[in-house]
Amino acid sequence: MKIVSLLPSATEIVCALGLGDRLVGVTHECDFPPAVQQLPKVTRTLIPGDASSREIDRLVRRRLETQRALYTLDLPALEALAPDLIVTQALCEVCAVAEDEVQAAARALPGRPAVVNLEPRTLSEMLAAIRQVAGAASVEAKAEKLISDLQSRIDAVAARTAGIARRPRVALLEWLDPLFSCGHWSPELVRLAGGVEGFGQEGQPSRTVDWAELIAWQPEVVVAACCGLAVERTLTDLPLLTSRPGWREVSAASSGRLYVVDGSHYFSRPGPRLVDSLEVLAHALHPDVHPLPAGLPDPRRAEHALAASPRSG
Repeated sequence: MKIVSLLPSATEIVCALGLGDRLVGVTHECDFPPAVQQLPKVTRTLIPGDASSREIDRLVRRRLETQRALYTLDLPALEALAPDLIVTQALCEVCAVAEDEVQAAARALPGRPAVVNLEPRTLSEMLAAIRQVAGAASVEAKAEKLISDLQSRIDAVAARTAGIARRPRVALLEWLDPLFSCGHWSPELVRLAGGVEGFGQEGQPSRTVDWAELIAWQPEVVVAACCGLAVERTLTDLPLLTSRPGWREVSAASSGRLYVVDGSHYFSRPGPRLVDSLEVLAHALHPDVHPLPAGLPDPRRAEHALAASPRSG
């Protein structure tokens, strides 16, 4: 079976199931495990590489109005690969190739490859997506072992959290300009990690957050997990948050509990590494309760950004 993945989380699921040798094509964003970076790319982005966060937001909103995705298929490349299975998604309307485009391409390809659509909105649905891919590739037994291991790690975090009496107010932000709450699985991660999320609702999309809302919530911990952005890019955007009037009076600012995490590799990808994201977040919120597993990135405190931020007058 030859498999093409049309989103990074699907690529990670395929590889976690031991099917990496069956992958023949991936997206331009697929970068984990590292070996997949050598595979042919079957998508391209319409977002300029130098676009600011505000410009990216405008592009996304414009595309939503026109019902067009920000990514498109390289049809000749896809046809040359002749896949038997295409794994894609219909959850986000702009962050992957449009479902209609994928279905139309599949119908036009010789052999009419099967198309698997993944739409996880919660941790349990992410686990179900693993089972869905495994079923399409006839490796169900591997899925059950992987799901069992991931569920055990989730349960271990939840068990430690159960003994925590004091749970901080949290703002897990998916974008900084404009401010966006987290959504879908991320509010669940906050709850399991031992925090109280102020804006996002479990299983629901992210939403724009007014600055006045954040000030009123007075989060004790702010975590910047920008969708699709690595830590280094998110750090460059931090002044968009920390230079706002009133930021220095926010509880998280005065205590220095502003963290930057990798939204691209972890929090934005509904694959196996959502469990890594849970463990990273749990360590940030309660380091004395939740040890950071070996090999996972330490959430970065952004004291330098806080120190550089002007106090409101």
